[in-house]
Amino acid sequence: MAQRSSSGRGTTATRTKRQPGNQTPGTPNISESEISRMKVDDIRGQLRRRGVAGISALRKPELVKTLAKTLRAESRGGGAARKPTGPAGRAAPTKKAAAAKKVSAARAKAAPAAKATGARAKAAPARKKAAPAQKAQPSRARAKAAGGARAAPPSRAGVTAAAKATPVRTGRSSARSVRSSQQVTSLEDRPERPGRSLVTANHEVIRRWARARNAKPATIAGTEREGRPGVLTFNIPGYRESSRIREITWDDWFRTFDLRGLNLIYQEQLRDGRQSNFFRTENPDREDA
Repeated sequence: MAQRSSSGRGTTATRTKRQPGNQTPGTPNISESEISRMKVDDIRGQLRRRGVAGISALRKPELVKTLAKTLRAESRGGGAARKPTGPAGRAAPTKKAAAAKKVSAARAKAAPAAKATGARAKAAPARKKAAPAQKAQPSRARAKAAGGARAAPPSRAGVTAAAKATPVRTGRSSARSVRSSQQVTSLEDRPERPGRSLVTANHEVIRRWARARNAKPATIAGTEREGRPGVLTFNIPGYRESSRIREITWDDWFRTFDLRGLNLIYQEQLRDGRQSNFFRTENPDREDA
């Protein structure tokens, strides 16, 4: 006599449907193990699309947990759990999923915006007051010039505040000394410690360093190229004196410095705190300038 299959009708056998991944009550489609198989950039991209901030410094385990938590919140906010289309549980383009995504993104953006509201409210009047003050300065100068009076030159503090930050130049094969040096991009930057190697391309920073040592812009005689300055250097009294050093103007020095895309590697102080005269120009595409 043929036996009945245990899966046939009328039997007491039941089937259980197994779901993959580690499950969380109420969010069966969110799997951290599947999210962890994604690339870090993909995880960050999904978090940014959902309006989650402060993720640039997170490592992959933290990013996985954050994305899983965000997806669970979206699933709860949208009612029924959304159907996943990939390992990160991205929702299919349905009306309910789109609405839940907008609500979640609005909540994520509202939290940091609420904290920043007070700071913005205080900063706005200050900016409004500062703008007319900046515009009024040239107006006063024009008024004095029209009346025959000579306008007063701007204060040193105003020049310092107006100095723009200049990024350090990089190239295909930036020298090791540039990569290991502290970058100085404006007059406000200070060495981290005495003896620290520094690198800059900012004209005002270079002028200040030279003035402190009574150094004059110069080039090496015999290295000129078609009437333009050759190797750039400084004439510092009592330091590396040579008959081949020929002083030039700051305009010629900086014009050559910028055309060649150079950086200046230098020191402010020695390790014992004494003033340092060390410097050299560097081309980020070559080891020598």
